[in-house]
Amino acid sequence: MTTTEPTGVVKDRRKKVLICFILFLLLTAADLITKHIAFDKLSGNPPFVLINGVLEFRYTGNTGAAFGMLKGARILFSVIAAAAVCVIFYIISRTPSEKKYDLFRALLVLIAAGAAGNLIDRLFLGYVRDFIYFSLINFPIFNVADIYVTCATFLMVIAVLFYYRDEHDFDFLKK
Repeated sequence: MTTTEPTGVVKDRRKKVLICFILFLLLTAADLITKHIAFDKLSGNPPFVLINGVLEFRYTGNTGAAFGMLKGARILFSVIAAAAVCVIFYIISRTPSEKKYDLFRALLVLIAAGAAGNLIDRLFLGYVRDFIYFSLINFPIFNVADIYVTCATFLMVIAVLFYYRDEHDFDFLKK
């Protein structure tokens, strides 16, 4: 925030950053709560079938990244996740307070919350707790944080391609 901005604009931006931070904390907590419940109810038990042949809850610990790639790279993933959360909040702090950027901020918060949820697992447990399994397509087991990151990233690409189309929409990142 620069001192050349009117006081009201700075105040609005600070308010939106605070809202983003509170939302980030709530989303991260929701992810960690679902992982705790999954561990408590599913660990050592057979899968809980929601829709036979389609969707089930099945607990597993994942020491890798998406789809179990790069197993054992805990430090690498932790550093990347921590850096991502820091960069995201830096970007949020610079984002104009205009309503136009509410979607942008919300998607960044979802990505940050997903990164933080899995980071907390890696730091405290040494692995990420996964429990959602689409058996219909034999999709790798995932968690709520993964949903945050995947859906928000997909929507961010769509938003950048079709909503934030003006060449000056992201000039605030250059300052």
